[in-house]
Amino acid sequence: MSEDRALGESEWVYESIVRSVPGIKTSRSVALAAQLLGFEAAILVLALWYDLPGAAVAGSVAVFVSVAGSAFMLGLSRVIRREDSPPAYRSLLFGSHIEIVLGLMAFFALVVYVFVYDPRQGGNSLLTTVLGDRPPVVFVFLLLVVSWDVMYRIGVGWWASLVGLWRTYRYGDGLSPESRTRLRRLDAATIGFAAFQLLFLPLLVGHPILQFAVVGHAAAVTVVSGLSILFLRE
Repeated sequence: MSEDRALGESEWVYESIVRSVPGIKTSRSVALAAQLLGFEAAILVLALWYDLPGAAVAGSVAVFVSVAGSAFMLGLSRVIRREDSPPAYRSLLFGSHIEIVLGLMAFFALVVYVFVYDPRQGGNSLLTTVLGDRPPVVFVFLLLVVSWDVMYRIGVGWWASLVGLWRTYRYGDGLSPESRTRLRRLDAATIGFAAFQLLFLPLLVGHPILQFAVVGHAAAVTVVSGLSILFLRE
């Protein structure tokens, strides 16, 4: 993430934030490793301190999905910044920041479910199952931060999928075979990241609404990006 370009130029907000921190100029692999090790260490330390093995498992899965999302985002932006990507496609994907709105919607929906809807249903809520009857404030805060990381990347996946289909419809016929091949791989990566999120399903047993949301999200991205792949093959 050390390319010499203006902040916000054909990049995600995530990239702009990291590159804007003074004194930090590092590679993608180092940034991903730092994200993984930093969050995972915090999760494991708190899980050991509060004796919450379930929280360690849930938090670790969320961290892995978040890091996978970061790798997906960085790979996507690197390919799209190539000169032969349609400028309007780059502008719409990176310039609108719709992925933030989509991520916020998903995050707020999760917060309402966990803290409002689920506790009213009786029995063990998702919050108490993961963090016990007296959830530690620090652990709740950390898991909310990681959850936002995940939801933001889910928003990126939604937006990349939708804009990718529009790109194929609008510009597909005029693309070179090499560009079509690269864009098919991007669409496949978008599907792959959505499928990777199915790791959450075992953690959501007893919460069919959340399970349905995860499966429905993965299926929707698969359909939309799958159509783009199909059209790019024609």
